[in-house]
Amino acid sequence: MALGVSYYLSRIIESFGLSFVIAFATAPLSIRIANKLGIIDRPKDGRRMHTKPVPRFGGMAIFLGSMAAMMIPAGMNEKIRYAMIGGALMYGLGVIDDIKDLKPAYKFAGQFLIASAMYGLGIRITFISNYFGAATADAHANVLLSAGVAYLITVFWIIGITNAVNLMDGLDGLAAGSVAIMACSLAYVAYIHGTRLGSMPVCIALMAVAGGCLGFLPYNFSPARTFMGDGGALYLGYMIAILSVISPLKQATVVGALIPMLTLAVPIFDTVFAMLRRTLRHENIMKADKGHLHHHLMAAGFGQRRSVLIMYGIVGIMGVAAVLISRELYMDAFALFLIAFLYLSIIIVPKRPKKNLRTILTQDVTDIQKENFVDYLNYERERRKQLRETGQAEDPTKFIDADPETTPARHEHKKDHSKGRSKDHKPDK
Repeated sequence: MALGVSYYLSRIIESFGLSFVIAFATAPLSIRIANKLGIIDRPKDGRRMHTKPVPRFGGMAIFLGSMAAMMIPAGMNEKIRYAMIGGALMYGLGVIDDIKDLKPAYKFAGQFLIASAMYGLGIRITFISNYFGAATADAHANVLLSAGVAYLITVFWIIGITNAVNLMDGLDGLAAGSVAIMACSLAYVAYIHGTRLGSMPVCIALMAVAGGCLGFLPYNFSPARTFMGDGGALYLGYMIAILSVISPLKQATVVGALIPMLTLAVPIFDTVFAMLRRTLRHENIMKADKGHLHHHLMAAGFGQRRSVLIMYGIVGIMGVAAVLISRELYMDAFALFLIAFLYLSIIIVPKRPKKNLRTILTQDVTDIQKENFVDYLNYERERRKQLRETGQAEDPTKFIDADPETTPARHEHKKDHSKGRSKDHKPDK
């Protein structure tokens, strides 16, 4: 006899709660371990957003919390047990990178071996949806893949999503909060169709991941007391990728394969955009830079907290679109997709879009910061001119943006300008 929905609902709550509590309780321990072992992220280049050393071993809390909670669905599904083994290996690879600072080639090789092992254990993508076939769950509605093609697609998916989430870990709380939203979206989709398709164990596992992220988030949200490090980022990216492959939901409709892609659209978009940007610059596509979506938001003057909340909103929109797709509400999902794409375009395209497309795609955010600073100086000149004409007293504490994250920097620039010094804007100071 099939287990009832109430049974699974209680397991979902248990999984989320256990993961949240363990992650929240072990985060301070991870900080102490990081300080003792010297696993510290120091602001050694202009790409980093923090100005003081921060421990970066917080991924331990997420790992311990989610892995402990995933023991619940692991007893229901053999593939989840295999996924947990891969998760432990991926976390270990990230921890080694945090300590030893591995070369990208070594890190990629490790990810490739782990993804290949998961394929060998039966966790694989075996078909691609046939959008011109009949809308049924029958295998004939899908294009079945050969073993070689299935292997390449599965490995590419796992490695791609793992690194896409890792690239999101650029602002305080961005990766942890975004992955929590993605995991909850996928879990809800699995819950909706769970009793019919047998995806309840995957739903429970995803809620364990979400619980670990949210338990860690209070220590990671701006101003962060700890970072998750590559250990946490690689582990989270891997778990989202592998659980989306395990889920039998993709068999529900011919467009079911779009659900994880829509949920993960923001990190996928950011990764593809980064690769295109570096290719147009004739740079190594693995080279780190300041051209990611969160860098553009910071350059626009939103500050860390507001930039992160904006990214949460876009990720959430795509998560809702994935839920609508699972219910075959395609027009509704397409409308949300257009809204999210509009916001992504606004983030990327500068205020002066007269430049050609290649310049827009390769523009360094430092240029955007300089443009914004020039606009600010012009506004200040005009404001002071109007005050002189009306005979009003100057208020030296009045600024355009009262955001405490941006006001001190602008006050410093105002002092430099008032003293007649002409110097280039240095956004990191």
